[in-house]
Parts: sequence; C-alpha cells; structure tokens
Amino acid sequence: MADGEISIDYYNVLNVGPNCAPKTLEAAYRRLAKQHHPDQTDSSDSTKFTEVTTAYRILRDPQKRKEYDASYAQNVGRNFGPSQRDGVDLSENAALTDADEHAQILMALYKRRRENPQNPGIVGTILQDMLNCSYEHFEFHKWYLREKGFIAVTEQGTLAITIQGVDHVISMSRTTRAEKLLIAASTDRS
Repeated sequence: MADGEISIDYYNVLNVGPNCAPKTLEAAYRRLAKQHHPDQTDSSDSTKFTEVTTAYRILRDPQKRKEYDASYAQNVGRNFGPSQRDGVDLSENAALTDADEHAQILMALYKRRRENPQNPGIVGTILQDMLNCSYEHFEFHKWYLREKGFIAVTEQGTLAITIQGVDHVISMSRTTRAEKLLIAASTDRS
C-alpha cells in the first residue's frame, strides 16, 4: 500500500462491505476458502484461494485493517469500479449478513434456554438491540426463523428457541468447527 495506493479491493474479494463485523468477515472467508481450496476437485482455484487468504489476513487484523481502510477510502471509486465486481450481486452480501444475524439470534436463544430452561424466552427488542437493526429488519428475521420452525413465541410474548432451532445450532456448530480445522490445516500448509 505504498503512497496510499491500493491495487486490490479486499472487501470485494471477500464479498463483504467495508463496515462488516468481524464475524461476517470470518464467515465470508471460511465460505470462500472452502470453495476455492486446492483440495476441492470441482471448484479449486489456487490464485483465488491465495487472494482470499491475503484479504482475510489484512482485514482481520485491526491495525492492518485501519491502515487499509484509510487507503481504501481515498481510492474507492477511482480504482474499484463496477467492472471489478466480478458480477457479484450485492444482494448476496445482504443474504450473508442476514445469515450471520440469524445465527446470532439462535445462539442467544440457545444460551438462554440452556441457562434458564424454566423461562427460555428473550424479549424481541433485546435481540433487536443486540443486532443494532431496524424494527422492519428484525421483523424479517423473526418471520424467517419462525417459519423455519427454529423459534416460537412463548405465552409471555417472548421469543424462544425450538427443538428444531437447537438441532440447527448444534449442526452449524459442528460444521463451523470442521471448517475451522480445515482452514487451519490449509493455512499451516501455506
């Protein structure tokens, strides 16, 4: 990043926005690293894998990300136009963010049920504040998770995780652990 010039839009590489949370950044990295890993027979791309890994290494480090963001702010629009977006649909970023927020809601409700099985519900506004999202956005999350059968409204009007929700959290936790082990193994080889 000499002289404030940057040549690669690392946010675009990871398909995330510049204001994304560390968890969103990590989720994007895991998904793309898994997809492009050289061990993948149908989707391996060592160049893309290296690019994704480099982007994540820069953006996950708070100091490096701060330095990159300063250069990014000066260069965005100049170096990174729509032609470099590789056909990425911006709604994909929204869907990834929503998936992360669904996971946060489910994990909060899972923890609550484990800690307080007699009163497993959480008031919706507490979850909305946790996500720092609008009422409408939270209503979308609530609708989706209810329709999937992952949450229910208790008699007290709070939100609680269901058996299907618990099973989903456990399944996702196992998947996340397996992906972290795979990424750790691939990073060690790099």
